[in-house]
Amino acid sequence: MSGIERVPSGVDGFDLISRGGLPLQRLTLVTGTAGSGKTLFATQFLAEGARNGEPGVLVTFEEHPEDIARNVATFGWDIPAWERDGLWAGVDASPRFHEETIVVGDYDLSSLVLRVRHAVERVGAKRLAIDSTGALIEQLGEATSARRAVFKIASELSDMGVTAVMTAERSDDYGPISRFGFEEFVADNVVILRNTLEDEKRRRTAEVLKLRGGSHMRGEHLFTVVDERGIVVVPQEVVGFGTASQRTRLTMGSPELDRMCNGGMFDRSLVLVTGATGTGKSLLATQFSAGGGGAGERALLLSFEESAEQIRRNAEAWGLDLERQEADGNLRIVAVPPEAQTLEDHLLSMKAAIADFEPDRVAIDSLTALQRVASDKSFRDYLLGLSFHIKQSAVLGLVTSASEDLGSVGHGGLHVSTVSDSIVLLQYVGHGSEVGRAINVLKMRGSDHDKAIREYAIDDTGLHIGAPIEVPSWQQLPQVL
Repeated sequence: MSGIERVPSGVDGFDLISRGGLPLQRLTLVTGTAGSGKTLFATQFLAEGARNGEPGVLVTFEEHPEDIARNVATFGWDIPAWERDGLWAGVDASPRFHEETIVVGDYDLSSLVLRVRHAVERVGAKRLAIDSTGALIEQLGEATSARRAVFKIASELSDMGVTAVMTAERSDDYGPISRFGFEEFVADNVVILRNTLEDEKRRRTAEVLKLRGGSHMRGEHLFTVVDERGIVVVPQEVVGFGTASQRTRLTMGSPELDRMCNGGMFDRSLVLVTGATGTGKSLLATQFSAGGGGAGERALLLSFEESAEQIRRNAEAWGLDLERQEADGNLRIVAVPPEAQTLEDHLLSMKAAIADFEPDRVAIDSLTALQRVASDKSFRDYLLGLSFHIKQSAVLGLVTSASEDLGSVGHGGLHVSTVSDSIVLLQYVGHGSEVGRAINVLKMRGSDHDKAIREYAIDDTGLHIGAPIEVPSWQQLPQVL
């Protein structure tokens, strides 16, 4: 990579969106509202160095180093051990134990700078974190003095030759970059952490706003906090966008549906199965998964609607022996309640399951269940990352989504259909005094397909598609959202 040399941040996923990590011997400002993860980011940056034999110094103006050490011990970071090994040093500049730091008017930073420099030289520090500038600025009181002090600190850090992270508060997730309005101009790089409340649901994102001397991925990227790992960023992957389209046809697990699709679905594609509740979406997902195993492919079925036991029981009623395919290693079922994790954690778990099992095809039942635990914006970000990841990691993907009424496709405004290469619509149709079911292939990129609306039935051998039917004028096909 050309440009300024980078150092690993220690934050999983962040080095991908920053294209290599934090610039060497530069100052990075990490800003965010309360609870956004600023202190954790700064500590994780130092922990990465300590784990790899690279000493660091933590300068605290608010929390005490001992408190931070206790807080991050749950992530497996043993700061006292690193201190004993000469890989970590703390500079406590918090006012409770250092009343001389509470002043009015001009503030002489000489004493603080000497303490920091001594700590850097004592352990041979390559990394340094300051948490936070806001606490220091509040002690200084007067704006001009505060600005001058922060610029002086930045200059001193540059002279020390350390790669530094400095945290700063902001009052609003989408307001001014920093609380006092000048902190971002001191730093070479700016990272924004957000913890936004949308529709009574929290959405955590990381954004690289500025990175002098190098490129980075734009926009917000979801992140979560994981035991034993700390902050984990889930990038909006676009690496799969360049995946070559193929011409190989793969079975959907139903011979009749394969014929409607002109021989099956193209590999490296994503299929959306949508319809009202009870129309057979989970059945299609199960047949899709079992069909892959029957063809010698490995299938991963991720269920957020039913338990693994329910899936096996239902499949047995349709004549599908999922337990045998699981025993043969051709099928894995992962069933998790949507409310068990945040959307970001679900996405990480799915990626881990895909990486561990290395399936040829992936089925997710259903997106509707996952939407319950996310805001609309988080869900859109999730869909984008999920679709590209499946196309990159598996041969064929299928997702199910419940329509909002008996005739809509997907989720209004979330553009589920736009990230799908093919759409299969299941719907109810009226026959006099009875209600039947009908199936239609609404979209199939790069291929001709059966345009007819066909009736289908569900019996003890699964789903069976019949002849085309006439749909009354009052049952118009839905708009694709």
